[in-house]
Amino acid sequence: MYGNERRTLLITQTAAFIALMAVGANIVIPMVPVPITLQTLFLLLAGAVMKRYAIIPVVLYIILGIAGLPVFHQFASGPGVLMGPTGGYMVAFIPAVLIAGLAYEKKNRNIRILSLVSASMLILFCGTLWISVSSGITVLQAAIVGFLPFIFGDLIKSGAAFLIAERVDE
Repeated sequence: MYGNERRTLLITQTAAFIALMAVGANIVIPMVPVPITLQTLFLLLAGAVMKRYAIIPVVLYIILGIAGLPVFHQFASGPGVLMGPTGGYMVAFIPAVLIAGLAYEKKNRNIRILSLVSASMLILFCGTLWISVSSGITVLQAAIVGFLPFIFGDLIKSGAAFLIAERVDE
């Protein structure tokens, strides 16, 4: 990505996806201990649209939240959020957006769809493991509260990100 126009586009997309993830974190279907939000939809969409550069808004989003900006769920912030029940999901945002972004550099639609679903499942898997470790419950118990309830919604978000990205690519 070179040239002033490309840099301007990168900066604009970065700011837009940070804002969308912050807003998406607060569009919620309440569940305990982990709410359903639109945050992951925007993360997947960042990967699909920005490709390898999508890691930039995701890392900056996490840094801004840790630094104290209220960008996380329920306008929370600070490093303590990463230590709570949603911490494993948020840490997984980084490898997940890399999976989606790098796969979107390929023109193969099947690889793109698979990457979005894989990225979503990676987030759920890491979140489940973190719930197990941080709560002292078994992985099976953690999967019941932190994985299974989210599979269907995350498949829908993966499909939505794919369809939206297809339109953006046109």
